[in-house]
Amino acid sequence: MAGNSFGQLFRISTFGESHGVAIGVILDGCPAGLDIDLDFIQSELDKRKPGQSKITTQRKESDTVQVLSGIFEGKSTGTPISLLIPNEDQRSKDYGHNVDVYRPSHADYTYDAKYGIRDHRGGGRSSARETAARVAAGAIAKLFLKQFGIQIFAHVTAVGKINAPNFNTDDLDEALALREDNIVRCADPATANEMIDFIDSVRKDGDTVGGKVSCIIKNCPTGLGEPVFDKLHADLGKAMLSINAVHGFEYGSGFAGSEMRGSEHNDVFLAGDKPKTLTNFSGGIQGGISNGMDITFVTAFKPVATIMHNQQTINAAGEQAEIKGKGRHDPCVVPRAVIIVEAMAALVLADHLLRQRANRI
Repeated sequence: MAGNSFGQLFRISTFGESHGVAIGVILDGCPAGLDIDLDFIQSELDKRKPGQSKITTQRKESDTVQVLSGIFEGKSTGTPISLLIPNEDQRSKDYGHNVDVYRPSHADYTYDAKYGIRDHRGGGRSSARETAARVAAGAIAKLFLKQFGIQIFAHVTAVGKINAPNFNTDDLDEALALREDNIVRCADPATANEMIDFIDSVRKDGDTVGGKVSCIIKNCPTGLGEPVFDKLHADLGKAMLSINAVHGFEYGSGFAGSEMRGSEHNDVFLAGDKPKTLTNFSGGIQGGISNGMDITFVTAFKPVATIMHNQQTINAAGEQAEIKGKGRHDPCVVPRAVIIVEAMAALVLADHLLRQRANRI
């Protein structure tokens, strides 16, 4: 079925539903001989899994990954890698109230309109539960990119109107330690505490709030990205916008660049063995192709659609109805979304790296 696969040479197809038996991913195109660290894959999944803290959904899933194929004696075999993640803590009864009622700002109505049938249990295929499969595949992409020294780091830089200050990301190990030292995954400790208190207050109000995740990619070689339609930033944008609840993507100077003059915005080249630019408003991408500078982008997430308040809606017959949110939901998705952003970025880069290696002699 169209729409369930991503990438060209390094290609994934995900499957499964929120309240089904399991979710999973098939990764095709991973080169043979890559060391596959299963502990690393599991550690990535642990950063996304539900039930981590008071500011995430209390659904309890271990997200224990099972390898079905494509890995032998700790290495990729070059054949499709199949990973399975069983669902363990479904509470389908929590969704019995909306069998025929559409939740506002969810995919209930649109899935029904498209397919003529929908899984009302947690949104089925439209649930963010599906992203665990992407994180598992993204972990393998990270292991592949590690061979080339490419590093990806994302963290929460905004929750509602609370914004983290810019900070030095030259030392990604230090930034990672700061990020993982708090439950909101913001690398600025003072802002993190403010964000946590705000999310918790929103949760207690039965409401939700959005936020932003900023990402930086270091040591990306020049030349990644294809001309015209498969520009590197276009594929990164598609990757980010395919994540549940994402409503915005900008790279480099983003929308702020539209307010600048060319004389301010142009990235002037500096002489040297490896060309660099004085500024990086291009976000490491020019003409849709990486230029060797840091790749930077920001992904904006909307508030979670399920709130614990009565809301007006309609039922399948088009009649006016009322619905109240039930079940277990995140008051803010960005703490768990950080690792999803990294995973999708890794999948894009792994795919373009393989494409570039096949592009010239």
